[in-house]
This record gives sequence, structure tokens and C-alpha cells, in this order.
Amino acid sequence: MKYPDYPSESSCYTSVNGRRMHYLEGGNDKSEVVVMVHGNPSWSFYYRHLFSALIEKYHCVVPDHIGMGLSDKPGNEYEFTLKQRVDDLNVLLSSLGVDKNITLIVHDWGGMIAMAYATRYPEKIKRLVISNTAGFHIPKGREVPWQLKLSRTPIIGALLIQGLNAFCRGGVIQCVTRNPMSNEIKNAYLAPYDSWANRLSVLRFVEDIPLDKKHPTYDLVDEVDKNLDQFSNLPMLVCWGLNDFVFDQYYLDEWKKRMPNAEFHEFDAGHYLLEDAGDEVIPIIQKFISSNPLG
Repeated sequence: MKYPDYPSESSCYTSVNGRRMHYLEGGNDKSEVVVMVHGNPSWSFYYRHLFSALIEKYHCVVPDHIGMGLSDKPGNEYEFTLKQRVDDLNVLLSSLGVDKNITLIVHDWGGMIAMAYATRYPEKIKRLVISNTAGFHIPKGREVPWQLKLSRTPIIGALLIQGLNAFCRGGVIQCVTRNPMSNEIKNAYLAPYDSWANRLSVLRFVEDIPLDKKHPTYDLVDEVDKNLDQFSNLPMLVCWGLNDFVFDQYYLDEWKKRMPNAEFHEFDAGHYLLEDAGDEVIPIIQKFISSNPLG
């Protein structure tokens, strides 16, 4: 299948913890590397325009998490956990020799994955670009959306997400609010998740969000939460789609409280900010990186 504007010529594959991982890689100068980390249920396709815009000046790496995008889609023998995602990202970047001068660009649950990696290796991180995500527990006063609760309900969640593909289909409709996606773009987002088996990772991603202290992922999220302030003096850009029913104003306000020195830009746009407002957001990211050169 052809994916619109997707830089397939930059597609690469490698073995990560016994699984075949797909990633985009481009740009010649490896003195600094931009790593873009996607969430659920998107994949590297979400970053296609940003990747193409940045590789002229920077070396860029955009992985598809295991079970997502064009990477392998294992069954339950794989641990679909936050820790495993961080381990996978670490193996990939280490195998590529990416061990310093990293700019992280993150979205959705990719923010938690990337910030957990950053917490593990803070000396490697030089800039942060944050978009509709979290690096902390659910903010006080924020109720868990009913859609998320329903998706985590035993049996019902599997039927909705794996059977009806409701999570992925809902994403391509509800995550843009300015301009509806064309059928071609919708199909590109949905293509990797074309069967019950290929949607297992989407379900496990939803189930891995810790809503209480008993959840096995809670402690790692707690570690990220408690160590987030160490990045408060790094150059940080926060671009936010205000029409996001999950990562909403509560999350934006938490970022503002935690990172008062960051540069903030808000948009009348949905969760898939780069789809809804990419023409505005991409130049801001380019300017932010160039205006904060590495020392």
C-alpha cells in the first residue's frame, strides 16, 4: 500500500529484543539527533511531514513501536508494557549509535515512553518538544474519559478495539477538528491495524495506562512524574491542540505548572495536531530547534 506523503525511501528495519522494528531514518549530520515518538493508535505516519521538513538539517529517527505501524505484531508472548517500550526504544537508539544530543518530539502515550527514557538517561536529552501528552499522573480534578473506561472493560474492550476497530476508527474521526481527514489519509492510519490480531497492541496500550497504584505500570509513571522537574531548564516547546477530549486543558495546565520556562503555543485543533495544524506547527518546531543550538 502507498501512504500519502510518507517517506518510504527512509524506511528501515532492525531486530529489537527479538522483534522486527520498523523506523524512519534520514539526515546526514549525526552530531545531534531528533527522535520522534508516537502514541496509540498512530504510527510513524503521523510524523511524515515533520520528518521530511527536518531531515535537511538534522538526523531524524522515527520508530514504530512493536505491535504498531509497520513493525512486527506479536501476540501475548510480548510484554505490552511501558517498561518494555522504553527498553525497545533504548535498544533501537543504542544500535544506531544515538547516545547524546537528542531532541525528543513526543505525542500521546509516546510522551510517557520518551520521558521514561529521558528519566533513565537524562544526560542524553538536550531539547524537548511536547504535544498533547503527559509526563505525570492524571492531573488532580481530571476524570478518566468514559471512552477510555469503556475500552478497558474486560471483554467489551477487546470487542470494541480488536473486533470493531472502534479505537482506531474513532481516532481518525475525532482526533481532527479543523479539517476531516481524506479517505486516503484515514486508510493510511488504519492500514497497520487491519485484523483482530493486528489490533492487540492497540488494546494493550489502553490497558497499560495506570489508573491506580495497583497497576504494574504505576511505579514507572510515578518515577517519571517525580523526576520530571530535572528537565525544567532544558529548551522546551509545548504545542497543544485545545480540542482534545483526553489530553485536555488539565494536562496543558499541568505542563505550564511544571515547566514555566517552556515556550507554549496553543491551537484550535484536535489531538492529531500535526494533521490539524501541521502547516503552523512545523515552522514553529523548526524555529525552536534552530533558535536553541547545542552548546
